[in-house]
Amino acid sequence: MDKKYDDIRPYVDDEIPEAMRRISENENFPVLAGFVFPNLELKDVKKLINGFTTIEEFQIRAMYVFIVQMIKRSIDKFTFGGFKYLNPEKSYLFISTHRDIVLDALLLQFALHTEGFRTTEVTFGSNLMTSQLIIDLGRSNKMFKVIRGENPRDFYKFSIHLSEYIRHTITRRGESIWIAQRNGRTKNGMDATAQGILKMFCMSGGKDLGQSLGELNIVPMTISYQWEPCDFFKTREMYISRDGTKYVKEKNEDFVSVLTGITQPKGNVHLSICEPLRREELLRSINQKSSNDFLKDAIKLIDRRIYANYKLHETNYIAHDIRSGTNAHAAHYTPQIKERFVGRYRQTLEKIDGDRNIAGRIFLGIYANPVDNAMLSGCI
Repeated sequence: MDKKYDDIRPYVDDEIPEAMRRISENENFPVLAGFVFPNLELKDVKKLINGFTTIEEFQIRAMYVFIVQMIKRSIDKFTFGGFKYLNPEKSYLFISTHRDIVLDALLLQFALHTEGFRTTEVTFGSNLMTSQLIIDLGRSNKMFKVIRGENPRDFYKFSIHLSEYIRHTITRRGESIWIAQRNGRTKNGMDATAQGILKMFCMSGGKDLGQSLGELNIVPMTISYQWEPCDFFKTREMYISRDGTKYVKEKNEDFVSVLTGITQPKGNVHLSICEPLRREELLRSINQKSSNDFLKDAIKLIDRRIYANYKLHETNYIAHDIRSGTNAHAAHYTPQIKERFVGRYRQTLEKIDGDRNIAGRIFLGIYANPVDNAMLSGCI
């Protein structure tokens, strides 16, 4: 790999043995080992981990096992579809809805491996790199760094660097990449691709924006959770920041959110691979348009595919009916699941200090807004 990207790239195979040694010697390793390999003695897990010499070994013999354990313990049923659109010989840029810090990308890796595809590289926010253990686990799992919180000049320079890395990885190295459709998780259920993300992609592609995006083989991706990961944390954050107040995260809040997302029951989860954006679509869209108008059209293409591939759950319809004060979607759920949802709704509000009517609307929006998106897009 080009040394130009050493500051952000994942580990390469030569770096894996030393990373495995650090992981196995970390004070938190026994907890990780017990979760991933509950039937093995600690010494046997250490021996296993220290025997890995490649990223592929680590992913298949450790991370894949971890995801299986997570699905078994916190997901009732995980389904996925749309892989008919992918060619195993091509590399893609997956632009995904982002509801959980780590699960969205991890579940894609599980589905790709299950379907016989290579795993992707994954964006890794610098705000999450809080310890050497997390850095080693992430970079050994094909994660590359995305800088958060820089001043505008440095952020612009890094955006160019990141854009070049993404293009180099897809077009030169033949590796696919997962990236969220926006900076940070969608906390209000309104999955919308940020124009800045597409601008960043184009920084490294020359003046022909249609060709620039086209060669990245963009594939929209939708992941739908029956029970939203970290819905309480999202409700609280949006409630505190609703009037423009800057939300200040508590110490280790991101790490707590990661653990909550992994362990919290999520019910049924569905991942949809959408039809890739076709180059002719992009080239047709750019005809006689400004760059901003072209990017807006590209965003519409992405978001329309995302909304069309929602797997709307009972919880989405229940929240929509409660918010609207109707029973318009009652055919999609039972009284039992509604009672369970209302219980979760009330428990969440009890933990938030302040106006519960406002907090309640925020909580309901997390679940109800995907129904609105699907309806506005003519998908239901």
